[in-house]
Amino acid sequence: MPPPTPPPAARSTPPPPSRAVYDLTGRSAFVTGAAGGIGRACAVLLAAAGADVHCADTDEKGLRETQRLITGADGAARAHVHVLDVTDRDQVRAAVASAGAVDILAAVAGIMHTSSVLETSDEDLDRVLAVNFKGVLYACQEVARSMIERDAPGSLITMASGAVDSSGPGLLCYSVAKAAVVQLTKTLATELGPHAIRVNTVAPGWIRTPMTARHDAGQRQRVEATMARLSPLGRVGEPEDVAHTVLHLASDASAFMTGQILRPNGGVAMPW
Repeated sequence: MPPPTPPPAARSTPPPPSRAVYDLTGRSAFVTGAAGGIGRACAVLLAAAGADVHCADTDEKGLRETQRLITGADGAARAHVHVLDVTDRDQVRAAVASAGAVDILAAVAGIMHTSSVLETSDEDLDRVLAVNFKGVLYACQEVARSMIERDAPGSLITMASGAVDSSGPGLLCYSVAKAAVVQLTKTLATELGPHAIRVNTVAPGWIRTPMTARHDAGQRQRVEATMARLSPLGRVGEPEDVAHTVLHLASDASAFMTGQILRPNGGVAMPW
């Protein structure tokens, strides 16, 4: 009789998830747009996970409030303030250099402008692309160069929008800029992967922030009611909902993810 067939070799499996994978102690994060909204929520949560956080924005007053929220009464958590314009490559380069060894980038800074396609001016398009695309590009370039020079792995996280899946009236500049961010993310992921640098993007749905409040003008209650009704979860999004997605991408829990689009949107596609 032939010898019995040996059982198949056991497959190695990743360890079960644990809270430890979200521990960022000893790591440094650089967050743009950190003076409020999603950027502030990201900075605060990354700090709560143990990261040393560098907060960047044009709004110094808002940055100081973010710093206060991070450090708390005992000052145990560390937050650093960088007042800068993300559209100025030299300012971004200087800030990243002064931050030292950055392990995590959350490029959140962005603006929203509304105009019909036929009324969109060169100034409108240039300004939105400068902040929402070039600002992300500059931050990614400078942080990635630093990681490569140090031969250090890292995570770059960009901020896209649900508008990349379904744009709407008046959102030409915003949607085009955010679509460019998605393609930047995918391209960077292919180029930086050999350096153990992961690059992913977050495309939130409608989130309750100062920016969306300005965009919605006097229609905020109506918009929130509509979005809550369309979501299977029955509510609108908060900045912290996006920040938890950013934390996942910053942490070892997403060690095998790159070039991806994560969509914290409550199950709602933009309804137009």
